[in-house]
Amino acid sequence: MKHAFIFPGQGSQFSGMGKNLYENNASAKELFEQANDILGFRITDLLFTGSDEDLRQTKVTQPAVFIHSVAAYRTIEGAKPDMVAGHSLGEFSALVANNTLRFEDALKLVSIRAQAMQKACEINPSTMAAVLALEDAKVEEICAAVQNETGEVVVAANYNCPGQLVISGSRKGIEVACERLKAAGAKRALVLPVGGAFHSSLMAPAKEELAAAIEATHFNEPSCLVYQNVVAAAVTNADEIKQNLINQLTGAVRWTQSVQAMAADGATHFTEVGPGKVLQGLVGKIFKDAVVDGVS
Repeated sequence: MKHAFIFPGQGSQFSGMGKNLYENNASAKELFEQANDILGFRITDLLFTGSDEDLRQTKVTQPAVFIHSVAAYRTIEGAKPDMVAGHSLGEFSALVANNTLRFEDALKLVSIRAQAMQKACEINPSTMAAVLALEDAKVEEICAAVQNETGEVVVAANYNCPGQLVISGSRKGIEVACERLKAAGAKRALVLPVGGAFHSSLMAPAKEELAAAIEATHFNEPSCLVYQNVVAAAVTNADEIKQNLINQLTGAVRWTQSVQAMAADGATHFTEVGPGKVLQGLVGKIFKDAVVDGVS
């Protein structure tokens, strides 16, 4: 029986997040203030009193969720994960939890990643859509057909749980794919209010900048296994971890497969650490026998 700690990504943010931690936990307050210094602006003001619109900016959202997740993790007395994983951005939080990255180094990488992705979004206006109640293979088939026929980018991006897959691509590509997915029997194919086509080739302009920053950062040997998005398998080698983080920008988040791999390797208890309860719900749908809880 093993305990997995899992960390959420972009989309789990909410106005007021972390305020209770900041006001009631001295070490959390110190971490938040350290983050303000590293980023060069008071992100705590946006976290505690910012509007939903403020928090939706990629360059704010990603550091915000990361900081909240690490602060929450550090309040868990005696936390000793057997394995960790994070959904997209959450992989950076996971790598702090298993001591691969120092908090300050990870925050700098998250900030660089967020700003590079924001710039990529501005170069190529694009979006994502959630597809419900259609088999993964059918979604992949339709995306490939749309790409081949139109030349537009549209790919499977987030394998969240059985029956829930997020696609990513150009606005035109997503529009055409959504029509075909609904015609093929999808319960819903809903365009999401996101800044761009994350986890697709349209994020390629951000890859070089992130790769340079990651290569210049020291990664320790992890204290426990990390199950990374793009390979959906346990990784312990620091160089492999770096490459998978870089590839994640344009590669799919294989969350369903990652949870299945953790379960196959003995995980029975999953604790989501950070804002919201999204991952708790997804794990419950992927692995029905899991014990699932959260710390925020």
